[in-house]
Amino acid sequence: MHLAQLNVAHMRAPMDSPELADFMAALEPIYKISDATPGFVWRLKEGDTPQDLIQHAYGDYLVVNLSVWESRDTLWDFVYRSAHLGVMQRRREWFLRIAEPYTVMWWIPEGPEPTLAEGMERLELLRAEGPTPRAFTFREFYDSNEAAWRPAAAEVRK
Repeated sequence: MHLAQLNVAHMRAPMDSPELADFMAALEPIYKISDATPGFVWRLKEGDTPQDLIQHAYGDYLVVNLSVWESRDTLWDFVYRSAHLGVMQRRREWFLRIAEPYTVMWWIPEGPEPTLAEGMERLELLRAEGPTPRAFTFREFYDSNEAAWRPAAAEVRK
């Protein structure tokens, strides 16, 4: 099993604004670190450069990050023990505060990558039900043994 994670953020201003210049400049170096981090498996990309942030029907200023990791520990190491932490600590400069959960994790079988729609569904599940084996957080984490027996709603509908 691999660990999928989605996080969303609402930008304070357009991507090309001076307010987001430092954030945009940090993207390429942070993506290089994530891609080289032991345990990194995959991340969703929309274009050929790190500045091609994903913005879909979820809102003009919504930025999403969807990635897959070998384990909780490998994701934790990237988030909290790399240069990513410094960028994350500045998030209030670039993104609006969100009162509801903005990050979610869930276990997936090795191989197929999750879709953005699945990630958004998992985030909505976390917001509606709180942490469960199907949608959880670092703070309220479920290991793959707890989560594997309980399929996602999308998997049940197939």
